[in-house]
Amino acid sequence: MKSSMRVLVGVLCGVCCLAAAADEEEVSEAEGVAEEIPEAATNKPAEKLFHILPLCRRLEGSGEVLKPGATAWEQMEEGRFYPLGSSFRAIGLESRLVVQFGRECEASIGSQSSFGTLAQGLGVPGRCLVLESGTVDLKLPRNLPEGVFTVSAPGFKAYNLAGESRFVYSATGDGDVANVRCITGTLAIEGRHFKVPAMRAANEIRIRTSQDVLFTALTGMSGDFIVNLDQGMVQTKDYETGETKIVDQMLPWKLSPRTAVRIHRAKPSIGERLSVSVMTFDVGGGLVNRCTFTEGRHEINTGEQGEAALQEKEESAKRAAQEAEGAVATEAEEATEEEAGEETSDSDSSSSEE
Repeated sequence: MKSSMRVLVGVLCGVCCLAAAADEEEVSEAEGVAEEIPEAATNKPAEKLFHILPLCRRLEGSGEVLKPGATAWEQMEEGRFYPLGSSFRAIGLESRLVVQFGRECEASIGSQSSFGTLAQGLGVPGRCLVLESGTVDLKLPRNLPEGVFTVSAPGFKAYNLAGESRFVYSATGDGDVANVRCITGTLAIEGRHFKVPAMRAANEIRIRTSQDVLFTALTGMSGDFIVNLDQGMVQTKDYETGETKIVDQMLPWKLSPRTAVRIHRAKPSIGERLSVSVMTFDVGGGLVNRCTFTEGRHEINTGEQGEAALQEKEESAKRAAQEAEGAVATEAEEATEEEAGEETSDSDSSSSEE
């Protein structure tokens, strides 16, 4: 009987241990302990790249968290997970905070810096970091799939991030300003009426946005890269088929150090379509391109009016004048040759008569 009881107790203990182990695995998975990312990260689902919840990976000094729905900041603890939708900040001159989104995905901030996370469901595979203040250093895998991690601000969003990047963000009296630098890898930026398809290592741009988002200033800080600027809708015609189409017209502008783009928007008194003016400036501050249009209306579009258009018109006029002069000279030569031929024929006729 005692032997049977010992066997039964042993079996029950084994079952309890297995159940406890299973519970621990479920808790670990719920807390978001991510699997190790293989080299071919693009072959894995995006949700495997991130923990379910952000993790306080390292804390030096003092750091605080503002959880969703809370009104007061709380002291953070190293090694603890926090809900999506939380904001994080480092307090003190010597403080440094590292928040990990996945095994190789982390954001670090220093003194007087903070950022937020986007509140989203647990089944959403991507992650979004919201800029709030100070400097945020972002480190992501170089082979991170496109579209799974974004950085958001009122006037733009950075997406398709891979590698290391730095965001320096601050609020001004009438809006905000952000310096976006690609340290390694690539990233893309998109805002209203502009898009940067790709920034490479050492490329940096400054983006200033007014509080009402009716003004955007782009300034090149480091490196050369292309910014595609919206120039409204235009009507085109295929002369072979006679078909007309309404298409969006874009201006590719090379943004170099100290060159700039200015985008002004105005709300109409009637309707909701914005009137937009897009201008580009060279290193010396001279106007290069200018186009004004109304969103969604191809009939209201000035086309290119900047210095480039004027130079093109002048060059076209010069070419036309040169062609006209050449034609006049050719006609004069032909007339001279005809007169010479007539004189020769007249002299030959006179000689034959004599």
